[in-house]
Amino acid sequence: MELSIAADGTTLAGEESDERSGDERAARGARTPVVLLHGLTATRRYVVMGSKALQRGGHRVIAYDARGHGKSAPAPAYGYSDLAGDLLSVLDDRDIDRAVLAGASMGAHTLTAFALAHPERVAALVILTPAFDPEADENADGRLERWDALARGLREGGVDGFVAAYGEPKVPERWHDTVIRVLHQRLSAHEHPEAVADALSAVPRSRPFERWEDLAAIEAPTVVVASRDEADPEHPYAVGERYVEAIPGARLVSEEPGQSPLAWQGAQVSKVIGEAAAAP
Repeated sequence: MELSIAADGTTLAGEESDERSGDERAARGARTPVVLLHGLTATRRYVVMGSKALQRGGHRVIAYDARGHGKSAPAPAYGYSDLAGDLLSVLDDRDIDRAVLAGASMGAHTLTAFALAHPERVAALVILTPAFDPEADENADGRLERWDALARGLREGGVDGFVAAYGEPKVPERWHDTVIRVLHQRLSAHEHPEAVADALSAVPRSRPFERWEDLAAIEAPTVVVASRDEADPEHPYAVGERYVEAIPGARLVSEEPGQSPLAWQGAQVSKVIGEAAAAP
């Protein structure tokens, strides 16, 4: 079912799916809903990569395009307080009291900010490939300039301009074609590329939380999925480890060294989410 949800200053596009019949839902009871949040420049497809394993496992699944992304409308602001507010709007619109939240990169930071602001609405967290480090220099090695260059490339040259600004992927040769293909697919899926360019400049300048110590307040069961740096250097493995250290009871999962990142494998990510949803 396609969704259109009014949020603060924008309209969010999404979908809700549940493969159980009405009789099955009544007989087996309702499992905790799962809400999926994607990363910067992605769309709702890029969390479980189209996998329907969660629905087949009996879960009600809600996925939506972040403001300015995919089919969602442009917005006046793109900070993490805005993104977390959108998540609250989604839960309220769908009459969901508590949900399992699973998000990648920007989505991971959004659900972390949300869990700190609204702990009563969170059943469990799956934090996929986080990159935000509150102690890091936000412009070390020209990071902000790189985000601005990507935004400028998208504005001036569309998808090809973005890919050109991205440059040669800093991953082993066997993954080069995959990275470039996914970049083209992701950037081609947006109805409002100017809004994505706005988000590219704004989101990296926003902070989902201020100190590692803040994460000690998270009480929900938490799983962190970290990719090895060889395949995904933009989401450092060490940052994932810091989230695990900071969040009480959190556990870390990853692929074996040299293998394709677990976070790229929709069925495996779905399995991790399902296990988190089933945890006491």
